[in-house]
Amino acid sequence: MPDTDDLTRFSALSARLTGFEEVDLEATGLTETYRAIAAEQLGAERYARLLREPWEPDGAMDAELRAAARPVTYLWYTGSWPGPPPIVVSPRAYAEGLVWKAAGLKAPATAPGGYGSWGETGGRPEAGGRIERSDQ
Repeated sequence: MPDTDDLTRFSALSARLTGFEEVDLEATGLTETYRAIAAEQLGAERYARLLREPWEPDGAMDAELRAAARPVTYLWYTGSWPGPPPIVVSPRAYAEGLVWKAAGLKAPATAPGGYGSWGETGGRPEAGGRIERSDQ
């Protein structure tokens, strides 16, 4: 288990990289999982440097840190670490991907409408309704 300071720094970095508040990221329940994946995939030295160095959106970060920050951002938005081959974290990570939240959507096939939802019209013409012709 990582020390609390490491997780706090990873959460703060993730918020800066994604543009989402730390509380929103924590609400996914994936912060620790993503921290572990980032640390493993980046390697101890690059991971520690990414957490240590200040990150500025104006491009002040050097090329190596930008290259390390990109997959962390990708992980938060898609729920997978870019490959080859990509590492798909879990179905939950897919459902919690920030791409869906940024678009104001639920991830496809993750939020069923509940029993009977297939029978609701949802603003469409009534089921079994007929189209009236004006030439009759």
